[in-house]
Amino acid sequence: MTSSNTKDGGEFTYLVKVGHISANPVRVHVEADERERANLADLWRVEAVNRLSADLQIARWKKDGVRITGRVSGELVQACVVTLEPVVTTVEQEIDQIYVPEGSKLARIVLDGAGEMVLDPDGPDLPEQFTGDTIDAGALVAEFAALDIDPYPKKEGVTFQEHIESRDEVDKKPSPFAVLKDWKKD
Repeated sequence: MTSSNTKDGGEFTYLVKVGHISANPVRVHVEADERERANLADLWRVEAVNRLSADLQIARWKKDGVRITGRVSGELVQACVVTLEPVVTTVEQEIDQIYVPEGSKLARIVLDGAGEMVLDPDGPDLPEQFTGDTIDAGALVAEFAALDIDPYPKKEGVTFQEHIESRDEVDKKPSPFAVLKDWKKD
């Protein structure tokens, strides 16, 4: 199998040549370099990506498909949602993705008699389709890592303090009927 780590402007790219994948699984370790980590930090809107790597197993799936399994791990620096101080968080995610060539019967969506899609929420995901003879395993790693980013990171021990928008005595609005209190019938 021939793989190449290219620098073509993608955030994290590791191209795998589909034609070189055999039935015997190949193990690959991929790791983002400094430039790729900076690009991912911009994409994910985090302060920094200290580390991002994956140990993958790449194998042929059925006749013309490819299955990539493995584990993604990384370390990010994010701003605490309470104090805005830097917080180091980790990313740990399992990968199990199947790819099939564009137009493959294996990627067809199953329809019921009424023309509605049939999806099993507990079943496997539909295979991804690829065009040409390469799959970008780096983009897959980045996608799975992004799924594990904490949207609300907090520094350890920090809690939300009670926040008062306004004080009742200062911002108390008069009742619309207050002008009627002094009105008397004749």
